[in-house]
Amino acid sequence: MNPGPKPARTLALPKRADFAEAARENIEFFKGWLRKPRQTAAIVPSSRFLAREMVRGIDPEGGRVLELGGGTGAFTRAILSTGLPADQLEVAEINPMFAHALERQFPDVSILRHRAETISAHVAGEAGSYQRVVSGLPMLAFNQQTQRAILEDAFRLLMPGGVFVQFTYSALSPVSRPVLEQAGLEAVPAGRVLLNIPPATVFHFHRNEE
Repeated sequence: MNPGPKPARTLALPKRADFAEAARENIEFFKGWLRKPRQTAAIVPSSRFLAREMVRGIDPEGGRVLELGGGTGAFTRAILSTGLPADQLEVAEINPMFAHALERQFPDVSILRHRAETISAHVAGEAGSYQRVVSGLPMLAFNQQTQRAILEDAFRLLMPGGVFVQFTYSALSPVSRPVLEQAGLEAVPAGRVLLNIPPATVFHFHRNEE
């Protein structure tokens, strides 16, 4: 007696469109790195696994979100996938190539071509109305004065209990203890993403009194 045919195994293979999108992002990111290596720091865009961890906890009805350093849009796409309305998201990006690509990809999202240190002067929302600031900035590439300026300006926008989300390729906070103490903040590791090149750690920054 011949055994019946075995059920076929199905594999969830990436779609051809996914490969094309990833290739396009990698090419754009590398071009951006070549033009502005100190601004970009990495030479490949963040993975969808890191993007998913970066946007965890965003409430689509919880208030505005600001993204710093939009790059090729990996975090922007993940933020919108939470259900947050596009008019509640603003993305700061000073690299002209990346900014133009973001405007093309996300026509309903406001793309701000201004530096993170003074971004609160250019956003649409009021101070204290933002639930999250999601940062793709290369914080370790900045000096302590710039780091502090970025954090203090971001926390002008964040509501009580609001969170500044930052990733780094180290297990340690990318912002030193003296800078955190001067700004009245604490950094808490929120997740380790091994499926990223290189592996990354996500930190949540909070006000000390929280």
